[in-house]
Amino acid sequence: MNILVTGANGQLGNEMRIVAQGSIHHFFYTDVCDASSEAVSMLHKLAGQNVSTETSMLDITDLTAIRNMVEQNNIQVIINCAAYTNVDAAEENQELAMKLNAKAPENLALAMKEVNGLLIHISTDYVFGKEPYNVPCREDQQGTPTGVYGQTKLCGEQAIQAVGCQHVIIRTAWLYSEFGKNFCKTMLNLTASKPQLKVVFDQVGTPTYAYDLANAISVVLEDYNKEMSNVQWEKGGVYHFSNEGVCSWYDFAKQIQSYAGQSDCDIQPCHSDEFPSPVKRPSYSVLDKTKIKQTFSVVIPYWTDSLRHCISNLK
Repeated sequence: MNILVTGANGQLGNEMRIVAQGSIHHFFYTDVCDASSEAVSMLHKLAGQNVSTETSMLDITDLTAIRNMVEQNNIQVIINCAAYTNVDAAEENQELAMKLNAKAPENLALAMKEVNGLLIHISTDYVFGKEPYNVPCREDQQGTPTGVYGQTKLCGEQAIQAVGCQHVIIRTAWLYSEFGKNFCKTMLNLTASKPQLKVVFDQVGTPTYAYDLANAISVVLEDYNKEMSNVQWEKGGVYHFSNEGVCSWYDFAKQIQSYAGQSDCDIQPCHSDEFPSPVKRPSYSVLDKTKIKQTFSVVIPYWTDSLRHCISNLK
């Protein structure tokens, strides 16, 4: 298959480059910016000198540009790793967030419908949050976003479903990796340089190692490749994926510090209202992964095991 990865220089896109090593499929990587030298160095460290670092420029808000890319390269699958993810800034940039998180996925869906291809789109636990959940969120649970980011991501899901292309929407949460900016790398820096930190303990969810998510996507791809001769693939829909287990951001920070061996920083738990924000973040957004495990036989690592692996790579 010919597979297009959008947002290829982000956390998940770079992990897709690693997972794609040795694949029988042909991957095309696009973004709106070139890969950083730091990312290229990390890719070579983790996957060797032969890993693809090539990136073509593609504006996924431009339907004509997407159609041209699909036609010229006979694209059969698009994996959309691109999004506007700055939760606070989205409150003041609603038009841009809607353009990237809702209109762009609709464009990708239209392009795939025209060639009877598959769109794999990454969404978020932030489609939930308004209701005081205390059990893991299921795929068929009504979305109740609390801010512009979550609302635009939910609109993106709905746009894909309305287009009616073959699709897999994967909601994930608390993504981190060896690449880019994320909570894990921030905590590694802060615990190495600060005598004390406060981290919220009243927001509970599950960290997700982007490499594990990339592996799960590859399992979906292989299932689709095996079944794509069928007139209609019957495993499309919405799925949840994060690592196994539950923790607060405070617990996450403490575990990062422990694996990094940085004991000098005193990390203290605090309430969310000690860090004023224009957005009320979900207090409980644990995702139920039963569906993706049963449908695709995906094996999901426990969050601390994956965190240890990531920090080992970073060190």
